[in-house]
Amino acid sequence: MTTHTTRMLILGSGPAGLSAAIYGARAGMAPIVVQGIQPGGQLTTTTDVENYPGFKDVIQGPWLMEQMQAQAEHVGTRMMWDTIVKVDVSSRPFRLTGDSGDVYEGETLVIATGAQAKWLGIDSEEPMKGKGVSACATCDGFFYRGKKVAVIGGGNTAVEEALYLTNHSPDVTLIHRRDSLRSEKILQERLFAHKGVTVLWNKEVREFVDGGGNAGLVALELEDTVTGERSRLAV
Repeated sequence: MTTHTTRMLILGSGPAGLSAAIYGARAGMAPIVVQGIQPGGQLTTTTDVENYPGFKDVIQGPWLMEQMQAQAEHVGTRMMWDTIVKVDVSSRPFRLTGDSGDVYEGETLVIATGAQAKWLGIDSEEPMKGKGVSACATCDGFFYRGKKVAVIGGGNTAVEEALYLTNHSPDVTLIHRRDSLRSEKILQERLFAHKGVTVLWNKEVREFVDGGGNAGLVALELEDTVTGERSRLAV
């Protein structure tokens, strides 16, 4: 077990965590960033980034995070490959324990643990994870090349994932429980203009249908949020 002591601890290595690290390092606080189970955060699973200031052309999420980390390290940040399993903030210095057994102590703690995938929480979901149900199109889209796929949601992430999947699938269905999307207007325009995408409005997924054996996911059981009518979508 090793104890790492610093003035500034940062929990999380996404854009927020690394931005804090850059400012902290420039202020002479010698920050330590504990990267967590997904170094670089959710942006590492994003292909096209179009709204980051300073870049008129599309850039790649993983590349952007590499640049942020390089800048943070250049100004004096220490990056630690560890996942925190215990936090004690009852007194200073704050004390974090990693699953490696190492301990991290700091006078300041920045919690930048970010977001994670939002699952539906229905009974049939958990058994189907990895068998046709995924929360990352860029991670798993290749496995569905040439197949019918469905994306659930109506925000930026759902629309971006649907558009990305058109690179792999000729038949993408976006399922949304309302009658309008929440995503940015420019993304909606691209989605509606794409001939390979179909949008199902006012629908919720009630069941992931297992084909049995090694078949995995074969269909989605849908319910209309207005009429209550049930239908099935093959995928």
